[in-house]
Amino acid sequence: MKYPVTVYGDPLLRKKAKEITKDYPNLKEVIENMWETMYYSDGVGLAAPQVGLSIRLFVVDASSGADEEPELENFKKVFINPEILHKDGEEWVMNEGCLSLPEIREDVERPDEVTIRYFDENFVEHEETFKGFAGRVIQHEYDHLDGVLFIDYLSPLRKRLLKGKLANIAKGKVQPHYRIKIPVK
Repeated sequence: MKYPVTVYGDPLLRKKAKEITKDYPNLKEVIENMWETMYYSDGVGLAAPQVGLSIRLFVVDASSGADEEPELENFKKVFINPEILHKDGEEWVMNEGCLSLPEIREDVERPDEVTIRYFDENFVEHEETFKGFAGRVIQHEYDHLDGVLFIDYLSPLRKRLLKGKLANIAKGKVQPHYRIKIPVK
């Protein structure tokens, strides 16, 4: 089932999400639905708050970056209750977008490397370091779990220039090819 994507203006996107246990209701189904929603929406990552669930869970498929980083060939992972342990490496700029901010893309600076502890879909614990494109996507999705959006990294001037676009998103005056959940005022 494809979930509607929660968009900018919904207070849920600004809340810190809660940890879950392996007994979380219908967890397998939630993960399957998140994958389906992400692929349908042409995303490379999707966090649970983006589909209206304030839980610490996100999915990432960074295999689209395999042209430049061959090790990403089959990179598809579920991150449950993740905790960033360390960010390192050179800061680099990449143009980011977000399913919760349709029609907005901006250059964002982030560290090249992230070390993260998380549980996979079987609640097996992992501690891994990710670099490059995968590290970027993981940092972006992790931010969603703490109520942070990529626009929060922009300069005050860039944010002012986006004010009208953001207002239109919050009012539902955007038409992405995927279903969205317009914030209730």
